[in-house]
Amino acid sequence: MKVIIINGPMGVGKTTVGKYIAEKYAGTAFIDGDWCLDIHPFVGNRETKMMAIDNILHLVANYKKCSICKMIVLVWLMDERWVYQKIVDGIFEMELEAKSFTLVCDKNALINRWENDKNCEWRTTEWLTASLKSLPHFSSLENCIDTSDLKIDATCDMIMRKIFEE
Repeated sequence: MKVIIINGPMGVGKTTVGKYIAEKYAGTAFIDGDWCLDIHPFVGNRETKMMAIDNILHLVANYKKCSICKMIVLVWLMDERWVYQKIVDGIFEMELEAKSFTLVCDKNALINRWENDKNCEWRTTEWLTASLKSLPHFSSLENCIDTSDLKIDATCDMIMRKIFEE
């Protein structure tokens, strides 16, 4: 079973792309890391991130046991290396194959996506500033896909080609 990990800054389109993949490929489970760290008010410290990692890995393990599930898509903003590494290590310990991608885009595309997303409570000026500042970090990570000029289906196709090529 393959686990596709999609990382990137807030507002880049991780959830949209992940859901698109899950809908397009039968037997694909979708995990949004934000669901696994849904505390109000939000606290993103080491303790809560460890809890979220544990929750994510429990979900992955349960999907692994399900005969219907053939692939998993995990989307989450992992801006600290140790968070990403714990997720990947846990997936490998389950003897599953993880393929990671980082979605990025240019500043104008991020601002445009941010302003057009009316459903997300996180779309505030404060979080947009934080997301824009994080672009250089995410752009420095491996397996980056610049989605600035890509539509959802093209981004999905690019990811899936890379998944099935290997």
